[in-house]
Parts: sequence; structure tokens; C-alpha cells
Amino acid sequence: MTELDTLIPALKDIVKEAGEAILKVYHSAGDIEVITKTDDSPVTQADHAAHEIIEQGLKSLPVNYPILSEEGGLPDYPTRQGWHRYWLVDPLDGTKEFINKNGEFTVNIALIEDHQAILGIVYVPVTETTYFGIHHSASSTSYAVKESKGTQQQLKVEPVSFATRLKVVGSRRHGAEALDAMLARIESKFASIDLVSMGSSLKICAIAEGSAHWYPRLALTSEWDTAAAHAVLNGAGGSILSESLEPLRYNHKDSLLNPFFHALGDSSFDWVALIREASQK
Repeated sequence: MTELDTLIPALKDIVKEAGEAILKVYHSAGDIEVITKTDDSPVTQADHAAHEIIEQGLKSLPVNYPILSEEGGLPDYPTRQGWHRYWLVDPLDGTKEFINKNGEFTVNIALIEDHQAILGIVYVPVTETTYFGIHHSASSTSYAVKESKGTQQQLKVEPVSFATRLKVVGSRRHGAEALDAMLARIESKFASIDLVSMGSSLKICAIAEGSAHWYPRLALTSEWDTAAAHAVLNGAGGSILSESLEPLRYNHKDSLLNPFFHALGDSSFDWVALIREASQK
């Protein structure tokens, strides 16, 4: 068992406790109070409650790494440049889904090492489902697991070929028109293309568990939105490429915004050629 493996049990406890705090607000009577942040994104009491639980939990671990949370202070890039390892946290990913009460929101904790998401845990409070994964070349450790209702499932991406009924996941609110145009350009290559819209990091987890093959994200996200599920996907044999078709990286620039990206299953399939064709205008 590696050092990273030993962190998983405590992390599972932390995200579940954060999830319980979120559900107290979610199931409360009346409307959820929403505050608009300076970047026009919504935040609720549940976001802050989950952040406090996660921050305290991470600080109690036997390892001591900096914590970068969406609801915490944001250190400047010169400070962050010196971080070899740090926690990257989204206490409540999918706040709009939470406000609309459709259940598609998650608690995300990732461990970043030298710009790579090496460990990730994603918890779905409404279904009490946990996804976790490690992808760390230095320790030759790579796996992903889904836990739900007392059962564990090893995750592996599903094979893709042009005979496949291609399953694509997308955002409900962002980049839909551009995605439709992209899929139209390559629709004839596959037996069919099915597009399903869903919220939060569940889209990346769907690829890790094989219920989807491709998630083109043609709108902005922040690094804490993707990192935890990114580690899970890598552990299941998938990857995330930026719009320039390079591996998605973390903490390598001043901005915490991700470029547009593609979350991908089956690494043996030629996604690069497909994306290039789909992106032609």
C-alpha cells in the first residue's frame, strides 16, 4: 500500500461529512438562500459549511499540504508556484444543480503534484456514491473505484470504435450550440451518437465508469471543477486533453480557469484525429 492509498479512508470520511452538511441545507424547508459572488457564480450556506468541514479534515491528516478551495482564500501565483503538492477542493460542485434540486452535485477533493491530479475523490451526497482514484506514475499506482450502497466496483473506461453507439455527455447550460455543431461534423462516422446532459463532475465520472465515452467542454471551468474527477478518470484508463490536445494541467499559470477541454475514455482510440475533424469549421 502506498502513501496515497493510506489517505483514501480518511478522505472518504471527510467528503461524507461534508455531504451530510450539504444535505441539511438541501432538504430544508423553503428556498435556498443564494449569494452571487464577484465572478457572477452562485454560492450558498451549503458551500461554506462543506468548505469548513473539508478544510478542518484535511488539516487533521498526517500529511501537511496547502489547501486551495473555491470557498477559501486564493493565494497569488508566485505563492502557488512553490507548491510541489497541494489539495485542490470544490466543496460543492454544481451549485446551480443544488439550487435547482436535481441531485447532480458533488463534493470534490484532489491532490495535485507537479501540475498533475494524482489522487481524486468525488462524492455524490444524494445517492451516497463515492468515486475515488489514484494515478501516480512515480509509485506505479493507477486505479479507480466506485462505492455505492456497500458495494465496490473497479472502474475502467469502455472501448470505442466507429461501430460504437457513441455516448457523449455535455453541460446543460454552457457551450451547447458549439457542441451540437461539433457532433454534427462527425455523426456519420459512428453507428449513432447519443448526447446526454448532466451537471457537475459527474460527467467526467460517467466516462470513468464506462457509461459515457466523451465529454467535450466548450466553455470555461475552474481547476477545482475538474481535478478530482480527472484523477478518477486517469485511474480508469482515460484522460483529459486541452483544446490544444495536450494533457490538462494544474497550477501552471496565474489564472485558475481551465482551457476548453475533452474528457476521453478508451486511450487506444484515435481521439486526436476525431477532435480535429470535429473542430473544423
